[in-house]
Amino acid sequence: MTLNLTKPICFFDLETTGINITTDRIVEIAVIKVFPNGNEERKTWLVNPEMPIPAEVTAIHGICDADVADKPTFKELAKEIYTMVKDSDLAGFNSDRFDIPLLAEEMLRAGVDFDMKGRVAVDVQTIFHKMEQRTLAAAYKFYCDKTLDDAHSAAADTEATYEVLKAQIARYEELENDTKFLAEFSSRKKFADFAGFITFNKYNEECFSFGKHKGKRVEDVLNEEPGYFGWLLNADFPLYTKKVLTAIKLRNFNNKLA
Repeated sequence: MTLNLTKPICFFDLETTGINITTDRIVEIAVIKVFPNGNEERKTWLVNPEMPIPAEVTAIHGICDADVADKPTFKELAKEIYTMVKDSDLAGFNSDRFDIPLLAEEMLRAGVDFDMKGRVAVDVQTIFHKMEQRTLAAAYKFYCDKTLDDAHSAAADTEATYEVLKAQIARYEELENDTKFLAEFSSRKKFADFAGFITFNKYNEECFSFGKHKGKRVEDVLNEEPGYFGWLLNADFPLYTKKVLTAIKLRNFNNKLA
């Protein structure tokens, strides 16, 4: 099975210090870049997270503080990683809810203006859950009849995710070998930001998905309660969410001037 691509797609996986998108950091990232002509490029980086890796997290992925003490920080690697993925669609396992949001946070902290404009994301886990409802190791066994011996190694998980997607396309007639179709099929609820704090209503207007203004249009809230914008920017929200809010506020301001 060869993926039918019109542009490159980067399969990637992160190992991190934890699961908090705002405060945790990447300790390992693996990328498989697949080109429309079938060529593949692979790269894995160990990353110094500039914070301790909790023992309970090390027990999962096997990476300890000593393993990354002499490795580059994400800020030092950001441009190299971005160069590899910037022209590509993205794919991963649970990537829509975790890997892409956390990657975006790290990029923005490093001064790289990362977003998903002009590209799509395929979440292999969502396809799997819609079809079979299992874990990555079970998916690898089910679709590829292979055992994932090195689970929670970024490289092994990335290889497995890539193989699982190809096997999914081969197995299910209803899955089109097309990245945009797969992105739409694997997407959950549509959000304006990666973390899901800003969603869209049926008119495709941005709305808050949390707190006292849940369900209200962002534009209306920012107009009626200007101080709320300042509170959001100073609160512990992801940087990408703040970027989206700022863009909405500027768009609203420019519309008033027009």
